[in-house]
Amino acid sequence: MRNEVVCPVFSSHQVGAQMAVTEQRTGTTSLIMLTRDEIHGVRALFDHIPFHAVDECIAVDGGSTDGTVEFLEQRGLRVVRQSVPGRGLAFLIGAAETKGDYLVFFSPDGNEDPADIVRLIDLVKQGTDLAIASRFMKGARNEEDGKIIASRKWANLGFTLAFRLLWGGHITDTQNGFRGVRRARFEEMNLDAQQFEIESQMTIRALKLKCKVAEIPTREGDRIGGRSKLPPIPTGLRILRVMARELLLKTRFRRQPLSEKPQS
Repeated sequence: MRNEVVCPVFSSHQVGAQMAVTEQRTGTTSLIMLTRDEIHGVRALFDHIPFHAVDECIAVDGGSTDGTVEFLEQRGLRVVRQSVPGRGLAFLIGAAETKGDYLVFFSPDGNEDPADIVRLIDLVKQGTDLAIASRFMKGARNEEDGKIIASRKWANLGFTLAFRLLWGGHITDTQNGFRGVRRARFEEMNLDAQQFEIESQMTIRALKLKCKVAEIPTREGDRIGGRSKLPPIPTGLRILRVMARELLLKTRFRRQPLSEKPQS
């Protein structure tokens, strides 16, 4: 039995919930792969990615020079090249370049288990606004588990605690980018973070918009080749700036989803 936990962050749109769930079950799904010099990862994981479970898949590449782009294109995958690098920009480009009602973001670097893609899809199609693969739930694994010095894990847990104190909810992993989201909610969040603080901004705005958030436990694998692109200190400072800005903004960032605007 799957160990999927729906976190009672908020429960919005109660009226007509059953109708919404029915519509969501029939929606389309876009898988967005985020790559930058991940040739070892894509070679090892490509055949394990559940392409059958999605309606379209693209890769957003941040400037690979190791053959990642060529490998994916040779297998028929559309690759969108970023003119300006940045993880946050890759999220925004991926959403703009796809048409699915549900978006799943996946990095083929070995840390994220492609088998969990289907589980994230299941959650958003069943009515969840934001589904996160958590590395800190019961039954989950974080790459730094067992290490004496686990600075990335400690920072993640610290930010997660701060988010819960400031914006509520019961999320256990606010920083993992391995997540699924309803497009309408993604558009409503009106995200503009350009680097690794994108996950923080998305999580905070989901909480402020009273989205229905759910998590699944995931077992973070060891990285396959290469090194992490995340610069820890600059990223931590960026997240702090995002937190300060979001406290001031409240919900003034909100915009009407493009897919829900009235037809002229």
